[in-house]
Amino acid sequence: MIKDVLEGKPFKHPLHPMLVHFPIALFAISFLLDIASLATSGEHGFVRASFYSMALGVVTALLASIAGLVDYTSIREDHPAKNYATAHMLINLGVIGLYALNLGLRYSAMGEIKVGWPPFLISVLAIIMLSVSGYLGGAMVYDDGIGVGRHRRKTPTPQTTISTSSTEHGTNDSFLPVADADTLDEHETLRVNANGTVLVITKLDGQFYAFQEFCPHRFGPLSEGAFCDGEIECPWHRSRFDIRTGEVTSGPAKIGLKTFPVQMRSGKIFVSVPAE
Repeated sequence: MIKDVLEGKPFKHPLHPMLVHFPIALFAISFLLDIASLATSGEHGFVRASFYSMALGVVTALLASIAGLVDYTSIREDHPAKNYATAHMLINLGVIGLYALNLGLRYSAMGEIKVGWPPFLISVLAIIMLSVSGYLGGAMVYDDGIGVGRHRRKTPTPQTTISTSSTEHGTNDSFLPVADADTLDEHETLRVNANGTVLVITKLDGQFYAFQEFCPHRFGPLSEGAFCDGEIECPWHRSRFDIRTGEVTSGPAKIGLKTFPVQMRSGKIFVSVPAE
């Protein structure tokens, strides 16, 4: 339940992107107030206001980081953007640490007319790091689709890609072993690379089905899609496909999914993908 809230499922919107605007704005305001204190003369309360803006920024950043950590743990381990996500997280933690240090340096100097140079330079560094982190966050969303539409998914997304091949198993049989059947619950998915073909295996009403991983519209990851009455919904643009047949049931996709035969053998899931 708590994880669902942190992923934004009750709000029908990811929570982390909603929260990050607050610390970014508050840190930026604090920085502008610092500049104002250096650029003006007389007592205007800029230093004190900057301190409180920064303190509130740290509090909201910690809240955003909790939701961000939950999102981070949902990223597939072999996803190309996982390294970006790790860098994004570490930089943000560094930013919070710098601002916490900054608050400690400023606490006894809130009555000053101008901000001291050491805390100001720390703010400059933190703003630069925050900008880099923001760039990485945007790249993950706009280039790699990280987190897009996942709040509509009620079950966990795959944590890795299972690889299986005819060469690995030394067989000419087109049916390849994938995983034990009891590892997959209703409306869960496995992401599988079988003989070089990336596909999804899911369980619906006790039966197993397999279809291509990438949506034919804009190549969204269907293994992360939501389930709706026997259909899989692409997390990116919400095209829907019949899980059993691969047929398009709702656009914008125009082309159906390629499906693959699935068998159960001795409690294990097998999928048929001819070797290329």
